[in-house]
Amino acid sequence: MHANARLTHWGRQELVRRIASGTPVAHVAVQMNVSRPTASKWWARYRDNPDGVWWLDRSSRPKSCPHQTPVDVETQIVVLRQQHKLGPARIAGRLEMNPSTVHKVLVRHGCNRLAWMDRPTGRVIRRYEHPEPGDLVHIDIKKVGKIPPGGGWRVKGQANIASHEKKKRRIGYSFVHAAVDDHSRLAYAEVHDDEKAVTAVGFWDRANRFFADHGITVKRVLTDNGACYRSRVFNQQLDDQGIKHKFCRPYRPQTNGKVERLNRTLLDEWAYVRPYESETQRRQQLDIWLHTYNHHRCHTAIGGQPPITRVNNLPEQYT
Repeated sequence: MHANARLTHWGRQELVRRIASGTPVAHVAVQMNVSRPTASKWWARYRDNPDGVWWLDRSSRPKSCPHQTPVDVETQIVVLRQQHKLGPARIAGRLEMNPSTVHKVLVRHGCNRLAWMDRPTGRVIRRYEHPEPGDLVHIDIKKVGKIPPGGGWRVKGQANIASHEKKKRRIGYSFVHAAVDDHSRLAYAEVHDDEKAVTAVGFWDRANRFFADHGITVKRVLTDNGACYRSRVFNQQLDDQGIKHKFCRPYRPQTNGKVERLNRTLLDEWAYVRPYESETQRRQQLDIWLHTYNHHRCHTAIGGQPPITRVNNLPEQYT
C-alpha cells in the first residue's frame, strides 16, 4: 500500500461489503471517495477469490523481463567477484558490459560489498545478532608490542634508531584482553603483561561486573581455543556464575568476528592512533577511549548509534 492510497485494508473490505449489500458500484465509489474503476477493481478481486486475502496489494514486479542479464552471464560475474575479488568496473571490462549492470547483478546476489565476503573462499558471510544484551559475549586477546620509554620508532623515526639500540628496546608485548556484547556492541578491555589463565579469570570477573553494572546479565561466552580459555580455573569460574562457555571452531576466527573487529578498531583508534612516548601513557588512554567507544562513537553495525543506546532500554524492550 503506497503512502497516498485512499483505501486502507479495512476500507477495501468495507467497500466490498457495501457493494455486496446491493449498493451500486458507482454510488459506493462516491461514498468512499475513490474512482469507479478503483471500486470495480476491488469488487472484481473479491469475486475472483472471496475466501482469500484479496484486499492485499499485489507485487508490481513483471512476470517476465526480456532485457534481464542472462543467467550464464550473471554466473560469470559472481565467479569473477568471488575468485578474483574484482570490482564492477573491472568485471565490466572483462565481459564488455556496463559497470552499473554488473553492480545490479552483484547486489541481486548479495556480494556487492567485499566486506560481506569471506576473503579466502569468496562466500557471502552469514551475519547474525542475538536479540538481547547478554545472550552472548565475545572474548579475545590481542598482542601488541610495548612502547619503550621515550617512545619507539613512531616517535623518533626508524632511521634514528641504531641496530644495537633496537635490541635494547625489545621489551616484549602487551596483551589486550577484550570483551564485547553481541547485541549492543558494548565493550570492555584491559591491558596486561601476559595471557595466563589467572589473568584471564581476573579480567572476566571485572568484565562481568562491568556488564552487570549496565543491567546486562551474561548467559553465554564465546572464546577461541587458547590455553587460558581451556584451563580448568577459567571454566570453573563460568560454571560458578551460571554462564555457558562456547568455543570457536579451530582456525575459524570469523566465528568470533565481533571481538576481532573490536581488536582492529582498538589498534586503529587507540593503540596506533598517535605516537605515544611510553607504554604507561598508552595504557592510561584506554579507559578514555572505551568511554568514547561505548557512549559517543557511532557504530555502523547498529544504525550509526553508540552501543550504550542499546542497553538503556527497559527489560524485554530491547531494540
